[in-house]
Amino acid sequence: QVKLVESGGGSVQPGGSLTLSCDASTYTRNFYCMGWIRQGPGKGPQPVARIDSDGERKYIDSVKGRFTISQDNAKKILYLQMNSLEPADTAMYYCAVVGTRVGCALEGPRAHAFWRAGYWGQGTQVTVSS
Repeated sequence: QVKLVESGGGSVQPGGSLTLSCDASTYTRNFYCMGWIRQGPGKGPQPVARIDSDGERKYIDSVKGRFTISQDNAKKILYLQMNSLEPADTAMYYCAVVGTRVGCALEGPRAHAFWRAGYWGQGTQVTVSS
């Protein structure tokens, strides 16, 4: 059974940094797309960053240059390094994995359906406020 476990959330002031981790060791397929999806108060899920089994990374514009997604292939851990955090980044952050790279998008009409088809963790809360 696939189980993803996130950690690393917390409360920080604007401009601060956090690194989220996702233990994906129970996911054993070789081809995948993994991502971080956030859901702010009163908002729908928003994929923000993804990395696939070829190592290709993508970000939404609002986090480019501030967030870095990476993975430890040996330990099967997904990371999200978040710098220069803003109040708008406040959300529950979920990691998710889907068993294909085809159609792995962050935005567009099929993006939400793509991620909904995968496995999700329970989430970790990030709060940015002064």
